[in-house]
Amino acid sequence: MEQKKEPDCFQLISKQELESLSENRTQLTYLKGETIFKQGAFAPHVLFIQSGLIKVYLQTGKNKVQNLWIARTGDFLAFSSVFGEKVYSCSAVAIKDSELLMIDKQSLARLLQTNPEFGFRITSKNFTSEHHLLELVASLSYKQMRGKLATSLIYLSSEPFSSENIFMYLSRQDIADFASISVESVIKFLKEFEKEGIIYLEGKNIVIAEIEKLMEISKNG
Repeated sequence: MEQKKEPDCFQLISKQELESLSENRTQLTYLKGETIFKQGAFAPHVLFIQSGLIKVYLQTGKNKVQNLWIARTGDFLAFSSVFGEKVYSCSAVAIKDSELLMIDKQSLARLLQTNPEFGFRITSKNFTSEHHLLELVASLSYKQMRGKLATSLIYLSSEPFSSENIFMYLSRQDIADFASISVESVIKFLKEFEKEGIIYLEGKNIVIAEIEKLMEISKNG
């Protein structure tokens, strides 16, 4: 039987390091719609996405959600627990069937200390998520609703998701929760964007036709 290939980041560690890490990790499968962890719950492990798509969000009120980002194959979840974070600061749910590795955070912390190349690779991946969060905060702070939606559509159609038909996994409510506007506004502005030739609507799917125009709307807010 062919041995399953290790993820790219784990190919940076030695056989001995990998064996030590393997003793402290468990593979889990989550079906579409299953909650992976909840905001405020105890965070005993770090999670690595072997395959799949995970929506990460904040519960900002009883029935109010702010979607933060989509984590994908090769990303870590709850990475801050390595540095002492004891509870999950957000929630995560699988938006397609996903396979995750549950990794002991102390074992991962030791590996980060002893393998600088591995640590640099992981840190650079997490910087990407941090950069997106800064853009999200800026968008929510000063942009009008059209600008907020344009910013969210640009993110969701960006290169990291080019191999995924991402909009087929998201409801209009999901998109509204990324843009922090109402679902009614999402439906209204999507129709406007379509009339302007910026996007095409194909059922649930959204095809970006004029990314430059969308970026202009995002920039001008």
